[in-house]
Amino acid sequence: MKTNILLRFLAIIPLVAGFAACQKNPSAPKITLTEVGHENGGKAEQGDDLHLEADIVAEGLIQRIHVEIHQENGSYEIEKSYTTGKYIGVKNTEFHEHIDIPADAPRGAYHLHLTVTDKEGQTATAKAHLEVIENDGNDDEEEHHHED
Repeated sequence: MKTNILLRFLAIIPLVAGFAACQKNPSAPKITLTEVGHENGGKAEQGDDLHLEADIVAEGLIQRIHVEIHQENGSYEIEKSYTTGKYIGVKNTEFHEHIDIPADAPRGAYHLHLTVTDKEGQTATAKAHLEVIENDGNDDEEEHHHED
């Protein structure tokens, strides 16, 4: 009788293991930065905005997108989070935003971090270098058109 119970138990183990293996967790989000700065120039002017685009895929559905821009050798920082709206709760999206660069932002080298968190708690971060330059006074928006 003990042998019979042991054989039944051993027969169930592969079934349980197979069922557990079929329940696949979604992979971490994937981010591809497609444009940082006008025409992907990697520059932003003081007192203007930074054009930022990325393709995002999150099997676990996007919960939060966080943009952090900080000086390479300094303490100045710009942050913006998206927790509601068109990007949230979707599997894939084209992130397209214009991040305000204050007029008092020091000129120089910066790091940009775009972090996506999905509803499973998984995160991914894409990084880029950025240069904040003096505003030349020209309004380049005429050259930049959107198809919203």
